[in-house]
Amino acid sequence: MLDRRHFLHGAGAVAATAAAGLPRSGWAAERPKLSDELPAGTREAAVLDALPGKQPLIKLSYRPPNYETPLNYFSSVITPNDAFFVRYHLADIPEVDIRTWKLKVGGAGASTPLELALAELRRFEQVEVTAVCQCSGNRRGLFNPHVAGVQWGVGAMGNARWKGVRLKDVLAKAGVRKETVEVVLDGADGPVIDKTPDFVKSIPIWKALDDTVLIALEMNGQPLPSWNGFPARLVVPGWTGTYWMKHLTSIELAQKPYDGFWMKSAYRIPKGKFALVDRFLSQETEVNTPITEMVVNSLITGPAPGQRIAARQPVAVTGIAWDGGYGIQSVEVSADNGATWQPATLGDDPGRFSFRAFSARLNFAKPGAQTILAKATNRLGASQPRELIQNPAGYHHNLVARVAVTVA
Repeated sequence: MLDRRHFLHGAGAVAATAAAGLPRSGWAAERPKLSDELPAGTREAAVLDALPGKQPLIKLSYRPPNYETPLNYFSSVITPNDAFFVRYHLADIPEVDIRTWKLKVGGAGASTPLELALAELRRFEQVEVTAVCQCSGNRRGLFNPHVAGVQWGVGAMGNARWKGVRLKDVLAKAGVRKETVEVVLDGADGPVIDKTPDFVKSIPIWKALDDTVLIALEMNGQPLPSWNGFPARLVVPGWTGTYWMKHLTSIELAQKPYDGFWMKSAYRIPKGKFALVDRFLSQETEVNTPITEMVVNSLITGPAPGQRIAARQPVAVTGIAWDGGYGIQSVEVSADNGATWQPATLGDDPGRFSFRAFSARLNFAKPGAQTILAKATNRLGASQPRELIQNPAGYHHNLVARVAVTVA
């Protein structure tokens, strides 16, 4: 159960400690400086802050809570539950009582509507998938020129082992009428005032029936954390986190496209701007289309930003790469701003929807400020660009990864 009073008390206490300039269990000295991780415009406002049950994360807003995972946690392919980023659109954080919680499955496209308690969901076949959950606006704060919205740095994402029941198995039990075009999803979080639209999303029926789409009950072998969707959330591997509905309460099979705010007006990209395979045709217009799959991307996790390294000595470069589920084919790194590239070594493959680790060794001959680059390519041949693809909401930031270091 996620208790709102506990949330307010716990987060407020940590914020008060920060304001007083007091140490918090010694973590501050071990974390990278925020100024090395955050874009201009957020450095002054963002602080490391701990929600109940979480490690100190980068707080970008408190109501609703939006907390980013610090860079150092991405040195591992699997993101720990207590360091996983937190993203909410609405400030009325749910209090879920598992004794009374039920998932309603119905709508005009369901021939046999039903309600399922947690114990009943566990009776379905349980499956597991390792997948990246990434906010659509990850790296929005790095856009130039600036765009409005939560000013995320690089950490509005995480990779976990999700376990639960296939959505299509639950839908089959409810009976899917042939006229169904979309599946509409709602969660327990809600708006503070009536004029704010509830956060409701839909996915096309063909995606809902994919084997990999889950109603997840567990994350990395544990029940879902309160901040990440307890007791059940949707997992849509390969697609951005906007569809990964937390605290699921209802699933409706719809016979016409859903026209709520969060589909009709939000989370949309200019049509034809990005080379995407998965298209949400029932929601497309002549000018824009819903964001769907993640684009190929990478992140350098070492050396750390601003780190001093020795000239003429091999430097270990590490990082992670990922895409929308087509799989990472290769990663290349550069020590001369992209004039030349050398292949990195890929780590074990945990699955096509997961982070994939990479490593390489570079040498810098001359001292001074230098930049390390990394570029991932997926199995479709798509690579990270050198120029940002501009769009109004600041989505799909996947420029070639870079980290500035000082060679001495």
